[in-house]
Amino acid sequence: MLAEVRTIGTIHGTRVLSLDASGRIMDWISWQDATCLYVRGAIAWTLGDPCLTIHGGTNRHSGAQSTLDLHPIIATTGHARIGSIDPAPALTNVALFARDRMICMYCGNHYSRGELTRDHVIPISKGGRDNWQNVVTACLHCNVRKGSRTPQQAHMPLLAVPYRPSWVEHLILSNRNILADQMEFLVNHLPRDRRPH
Repeated sequence: MLAEVRTIGTIHGTRVLSLDASGRIMDWISWQDATCLYVRGAIAWTLGDPCLTIHGGTNRHSGAQSTLDLHPIIATTGHARIGSIDPAPALTNVALFARDRMICMYCGNHYSRGELTRDHVIPISKGGRDNWQNVVTACLHCNVRKGSRTPQQAHMPLLAVPYRPSWVEHLILSNRNILADQMEFLVNHLPRDRRPH
């Protein structure tokens, strides 16, 4: 008799947080990739209660079906390379809008993704760079109104200072289906000097 398994959302929405053996946070992986790591014996340790049970084949001799309990946080054998300890998250509009919580940093209104744009605080035409510290979320109206001017020149003060999210913050922003065990672990690893919201 199989025990009841607690799952959050659909099986395809479940992602596992992977760490290296020393506990450094690596990335989200699919339940399929996590299953392969379990089967290969590449799991050093786990955290949290099992979040998903994978049902395998039936044993020809005993008739029992194999099962594998996946944990929400797994540490794999091996260690991360030094350069991968806190990689810079890729600057995409999706990540930028998530950082700024879908709010225009000029008018302060909340918008849907299709109504938002990436604005360069110091315009590219004036030597500004396309990096985390120089871009903010802006609605189309405010972006057009600001044009190729700085916020000071356009008399449009920023509501928040742009910043590069830490890798941990990026992981939180990039997953809509974070389980409670995963969120608690990630929040405890947020940098202490991150921008207050």
